[in-house]
Amino acid sequence: MSQEKLPTSRLIPIPKWNEYHDWPPPGGLRHLVFYGKTNGFDAVVKRVGRRVLIDEQAFFEWVEKNQGGAK
Repeated sequence: MSQEKLPTSRLIPIPKWNEYHDWPPPGGLRHLVFYGKTNGFDAVVKRVGRRVLIDEQAFFEWVEKNQGGAK
């Protein structure tokens, strides 16, 4: 039986997000995290102790899913 590697997603702390991506700024991410239960962003957030990490792959999937809602 061959073992397939699962695709890995990078987990990025909010303060380091802009080292990898220009948008959104950390304040914008914090806003999305704060309202995560109402906007569905909590599917993107991983919490380890007090650290809040953003699942990079899930973030871009969330953006694709929610792009029609922006006006």
